[in-house]
Amino acid sequence: MKISKGQIVASKAGHDENRFFIVTDISGGCLFLADGKERKLSSPKKKNPKHIAVTNTIVEIPATDKELRKLINSFSRLNQED
Repeated sequence: MKISKGQIVASKAGHDENRFFIVTDISGGCLFLADGKERKLSSPKKKNPKHIAVTNTIVEIPATDKELRKLINSFSRLNQED
C-alpha cells in the first residue's frame, strides 16, 4: 500500500508499539511521524516503513501539536470501539 503525507499509521515495533502517528514527511525511504505528545511536529520520529501498520485514513496535517493530539485521540477512540 502506498503511504502518503497526512496518513494515520500505527507503530508495529519499538518502544512506541501500538501507538498512532501521522505521517508528516517521506524522505529517503523513511517516514517522519508525529503524535503531538512524545513526538512534536517540530521534531518528528524517523521510522522505517516496514515497522508501521497503515490505516486507510488520510487527514490534513494540523498546524499545532494540540490539534494533532486531539485528532489522534479521536481516531484512537473510534478504533477501540470497533
